[in-house]
Amino acid sequence: MSTSTDSRQSTPLPPELTARELLRWSWRQLTSMRTALVLLFLLAIAAIPGSVVPQADVDALKVSTWQRDHPTLTPVFEWLQLFSVYDSVWFSAIYLLLMISLVGCIVPRTRVYWRGMRAKPPAAPRNLTRLPDSLTFTSDLGPEAVLERAGVVLGKRGYRVVSTAATGDLAGSVSAEKGYLREAGNLLFHLSVLVVLAGFAIGSLFGYKGGVIVLVGGGFSNNLTQYDDFAPGSLFRASSMEPFSLDIDSFDVDWLQSGPGQGMARGFVSHLAYRETPDAPVKRYDLKVNHPLRIGGTEVFLIGHGYAPVITVRDGTGKVAFSGPVVFLPRDQTFLSFGVVKVPDAKPQQIGLEGLFYPTYVLVDGDPVTVMGDDKNPTLSMQAYLGDLGLDGGTPQSVYVLRKDGLKVVEKADGSMFRLDLQPGQTVELPGGAGSVTFDGMQEWNKLQISRTPAKWLALLGVCLALLGMLGSLYIRPRRIWVRARRTDDGTLVEVAGLDRSGGDDTGAELESIAKALETGLGDRS
Repeated sequence: MSTSTDSRQSTPLPPELTARELLRWSWRQLTSMRTALVLLFLLAIAAIPGSVVPQADVDALKVSTWQRDHPTLTPVFEWLQLFSVYDSVWFSAIYLLLMISLVGCIVPRTRVYWRGMRAKPPAAPRNLTRLPDSLTFTSDLGPEAVLERAGVVLGKRGYRVVSTAATGDLAGSVSAEKGYLREAGNLLFHLSVLVVLAGFAIGSLFGYKGGVIVLVGGGFSNNLTQYDDFAPGSLFRASSMEPFSLDIDSFDVDWLQSGPGQGMARGFVSHLAYRETPDAPVKRYDLKVNHPLRIGGTEVFLIGHGYAPVITVRDGTGKVAFSGPVVFLPRDQTFLSFGVVKVPDAKPQQIGLEGLFYPTYVLVDGDPVTVMGDDKNPTLSMQAYLGDLGLDGGTPQSVYVLRKDGLKVVEKADGSMFRLDLQPGQTVELPGGAGSVTFDGMQEWNKLQISRTPAKWLALLGVCLALLGMLGSLYIRPRRIWVRARRTDDGTLVEVAGLDRSGGDDTGAELESIAKALETGLGDRS
């Protein structure tokens, strides 16, 4: 009985990487140019939600409105940190990895570039005529004179020149190279990206951004207690805030009266009076969109406006339980606005109001609408609630949200729906002697964004360096030229060849120009 053996041989598996080798491999992958480009692309994609989803550090009012309109998506977006994209863990991780990758790319390439800058131009190839761009001619000058003239001509054209003298019948040569700054342009571009990222990082760490709604005729002082929403950097210090104050004296809006977009705001300006310090003289400034007020390192932007109906609420005992302007948030370009009034001091039951403000109220097919943002026919339409507002539970509530868990909607005596429809100067009594609501008039408000971004100049410098580096990498052409001369029976045979390392197609013209400068009366081109 014979025994057969398997002739197949198993392929040995490669040895496992040690911890050190694994770290080295991971570092090389992270610091490769391909990884840097992927991370840069990911950073651009990651920034998209920040421009689509309202951001809490830009406009907390829009965030509140969005959350109210999308109660199902809100918990998911909060878990994904989409309301604060640029402060999220995942965005910060991409940001930091990109900076590390860029540093890992730039440092080794800088060393290589430094060695290349110090290196001599390469020696002339054995057969210059085999290069894609070359020409030959004969000259009455000796090889030494031709090479000397070649060194001068190429030196004046910005080439770095190295010469090898001709000896006897042996050919001498000149090697020349220029365009070293092209790689410097590439390095400068990559460095500029790092500078821009560093500038934004410093601004995010040491700066702050806040928003506040200020009634026209009211004022604001730059301290933490005055802000409606405030987003400081991780290393922010309150002592860095400029101690300015401002008052909004008046507010002008230019409404479109006809044509496309009728009823919408075409432009608006807020007339400010401000002091840079408490003891400084009063200055005036017309605050417009995209024309911020700059005080030291702080910028004040006008980012929104709207209406604040002045409402007075009397409770069941006849006492005034609430009186003052209430900020209503615009829902569209016609300034149809939503607002909430909470009256915790009302007796015997707390009162809550929720509804809409129509700047120019009209009925269209029986439905109430506002046809323009200007207050031509201001009207309030609200629903009333009685009960417990839930303000004593310790849980903070938004002033723009009315919690209805402990409230009961107010109805007419016959059980039908009761609504408050008011115009300025009108008062409506609540059913059952619960109180009354008066629409006293209106005020306007401005939404201001106050921000301080240190090292913003650094980001601007990075952008300028990026443009400079890009121009260098596009227009600087690395090129090598070789000139060889040797004595023949017919005179001195001169060979000129060039190599354009950037892929340009004008090397032939360059060689023609160089050869013309080298020729002296006698020549036979080939």
